[in-house]
Amino acid sequence: MKSIYPTLALAFSASLLNLTAYAQTTPGTQNGQAVPPAQSAQPATGTPSAAPDRNRQSKLTQEDQAFLENAIQGSHAEIEGSRLALEKTKSQDVRQFAEKMIEDHGKMVDEASALATTKDMTPPDGPSVMQMTEVTALKALTGGAFDAMYVNRIGVAAHETTVEMFEKASREAQDPDVKAMATKVLPKLREHLEMARALDQKQESQ
Repeated sequence: MKSIYPTLALAFSASLLNLTAYAQTTPGTQNGQAVPPAQSAQPATGTPSAAPDRNRQSKLTQEDQAFLENAIQGSHAEIEGSRLALEKTKSQDVRQFAEKMIEDHGKMVDEASALATTKDMTPPDGPSVMQMTEVTALKALTGGAFDAMYVNRIGVAAHETTVEMFEKASREAQDPDVKAMATKVLPKLREHLEMARALDQKQESQ
């Protein structure tokens, strides 16, 4: 399995490694500054979100809004990539991992979206445009090559970035509800990361 990594990494790592990069790769930020959710690009597929009431301002700081937006989009991206894995993989280990990602990140989307709504923020209803492009790129792979890239990038790399993002929010979020949500979700995200690392190592040894 190791022999496929150099070629695949050259083709996809630049985009897939930043699948959920906080305040850098999502359309909710520009040059490190948060953009109000109403200005964010909609996902490449799906029904666009309803426009928020422009006379109503979010109760959150720009940094907390950016965190929630990135967290929700990142979970949507995990779900999309994992649904693709269920269609493509022949590995029972990969299938079980993908099923857990869909279940857990589905709950995270629901909780974070509900919180965003209570703060007068319109939550994203899918991955960012860039994330959908990355998931689409993953569709080009099949068999063991797909499994390796899915686990290594969407499993390991994306969760490494997401854990860092939630750790920062758990320390620095200004809104107490946002901080509490980030703190609550962190253990589950760390569990995902350890699962992905173990699966990645198992694939490398085969």
